[in-house]
Amino acid sequence: MSKSSKAPQPGVPRLAATVILVREHAGGVEVYMQRRHRRASFMSSSFVFPGGAVSPSDGDLRVTAARELFEEAGVLLARSAGEVTDIGVRTGWRVRALDDENALHSLLADAALSFDMDGLHYFSHWITPAIERKRFSAVFYVARLPDGQTASVDNREMVEDLWITPEHALERADELRLPPPQLRTLLDLLEPARQGFAGILQTCRFRAAHPHPLLPRARQPESESAPRTLMLPWDPEYLTRGLGDSLPIPAHHPLALGPSRFVLEGQTWKHTAAAPSAQPE
Repeated sequence: MSKSSKAPQPGVPRLAATVILVREHAGGVEVYMQRRHRRASFMSSSFVFPGGAVSPSDGDLRVTAARELFEEAGVLLARSAGEVTDIGVRTGWRVRALDDENALHSLLADAALSFDMDGLHYFSHWITPAIERKRFSAVFYVARLPDGQTASVDNREMVEDLWITPEHALERADELRLPPPQLRTLLDLLEPARQGFAGILQTCRFRAAHPHPLLPRARQPESESAPRTLMLPWDPEYLTRGLGDSLPIPAHHPLALGPSRFVLEGQTWKHTAAAPSAQPE
C-alpha cells in the first residue's frame, strides 16, 4: 500500500478495496494471505488479504483493488499483458508503484494496457466498527491468480505470506491471528471452495445480487473483565447493546446466517453464536 496524499477525517470510514486472491491447487482451492508488519497501524501481525485505501486517481473501486494487489502482492490483473508477464518488467514496475501510488496508472497507459476489472468479482463489504480509531469501508473482491504469475510480499507493510485452503486457515486461526472480516470470509468460502473456482464464482454472483455492508458493533460489556465482543447485524443484541453507529440488516437477508459474534480471547478472535441468554424468546 503506497502512502496516500489525503488523510481521512477521524472516525470516518475510508473507502478501500480488498482482494481475495485464489488459485486451484492439488489440495483444493487456496487463498493468498499476508502477515502485516508488527508495527503496522492497522491489524498489526495479523494475516490478511491484500488491499488498501482508495487513491484519488483510481476512479473505480476495482481499480483500487487491482492497484493494491499489484503493490502488495506483485500480481498484475491487466488486459493484453504481453511483456508485463515478464517478472523483470513487473518487478521494476512494482518498485515504482510502491513509491508512488499514481505510477502504475501511468505505466499501464504508456504500455497501452488497462486493468482487467472483469477479473474482480464482488464478495462482501465490511465497515470497521466505530470504536476503532482507524476505520475503512472495504469492498472484498475475489480474483484468480493469472497464469505465469506468482505472489510475494512487499517487505514493507507485509512481511510474510502463504497459500492456504480456507479449511486449514480456520484450523490455524490462533497462529494466523485472523481479524474478524478474514475469519468470516474464510468461513463463507468453505463450502464454495469445495466446488473449485467455479463454486466460488457462483457464490460471488449470488452475493453481488444481494449486497449489504456489514458493520459490526462492539457489545457493551457487563464488567471490566468481560472479553471484547463484536456483534454482526443479525445478532439479537446488535441494536440494544451495541456501541457506535449501526447498520441493521433485514432479518431474512441471505447474509444474515451463522455465528453472529466475534470474541477476543487473548490475541485470537473466535467466531461464535450469541449466548442462549441473548436469544429473543
